[in-house]
Amino acid sequence: MTAVPIAVRRVGSGPVRRRRLGGFTLVELLVALAAMAMLSVMAWRGIDAMGQAQQSTRAYGEDVMALQAALTQWGVDLDGLAPSPSVTALDFDGQVLRITRQFQYDDAPAATAGSPAAGGGLRVIAWGTRDVDGRRMWLRWQSAMLTTRAEWALAWQQAAWWGQNPDAQLRRDEVAIVPVDQWQVFYYRNNSWTSPLSSAAEGEVVLGAQQRLPDGVRVVLTLSPGQAVTGVLSRDWVRTTLGPGGS
Repeated sequence: MTAVPIAVRRVGSGPVRRRRLGGFTLVELLVALAAMAMLSVMAWRGIDAMGQAQQSTRAYGEDVMALQAALTQWGVDLDGLAPSPSVTALDFDGQVLRITRQFQYDDAPAATAGSPAAGGGLRVIAWGTRDVDGRRMWLRWQSAMLTTRAEWALAWQQAAWWGQNPDAQLRRDEVAIVPVDQWQVFYYRNNSWTSPLSSAAEGEVVLGAQQRLPDGVRVVLTLSPGQAVTGVLSRDWVRTTLGPGGS
């Protein structure tokens, strides 16, 4: 008797299907990494641009404030011109503007009656330009407090030396302000702006140790490129009160 094979079917049997496990393929990972790298570069550029903008804004503000402070100081120095006829209050030699400025302090050093510093003290202030570290700078220099005419005479001469070939000691009392290509000074006299060097040739009246003070002083600065403020800048100072030697 021949055995007849019996087909046995397993429950749930059928075509075997392969299920995909969760995760990314290598290509997908590479694409994701490339996208993240691009986003990181863009974010870094944005942050770097913001940092550069802040730094530029800060530098611009510092340059503007320094220039404004210098111009304010320029006016304050001229406002304090010493009225004493025994000292020269103002002089410009083509390179340096020298100013004798009077200070009034309650605790000022005592001065003998009739001295230039009676009731206060004097300082000699000088403004000029000179090359500093390879750049021409607008500079301000001032002396120590002076109480006698002999001290003033020495400081007045030191201011002239400072404008020509200063030593290290004189340079310690200077402040570099802004880079300039050139600067010019004009006096306002006889209803016109003229060069201070031409005043004597125009028959100015000399009173005591000084020439007649001008009614105004103009400074013209040609600011060097590459800084916050460039171009030509002009500042006028007008003497509001008339003292000895005034017009």
